[in-house]
Amino acid sequence: MNKKISYEDALKRLEEIIKLLENGESPLDESLALYEEGVKLVRVCSDRLDAAEERVRILTTDRQKENGEYEDGLFDPAE
Repeated sequence: MNKKISYEDALKRLEEIIKLLENGESPLDESLALYEEGVKLVRVCSDRLDAAEERVRILTTDRQKENGEYEDGLFDPAE
């Protein structure tokens, strides 16, 4: 699986795979290969979403620190 594939492209391909599997016309070997590809694409999408969530968390935390709004006990605005 190409790790450089975008989230949007991975999701689009995953939707295609789901349609192919749902129609039930693929031979067993092809269905298994499609399923395997789909599992890999789910992982790619999940990893990309996790990374995006982490970036948002970092940006939000940084902004809160700048504004003195961060309250988890680890940041002292007086420092």
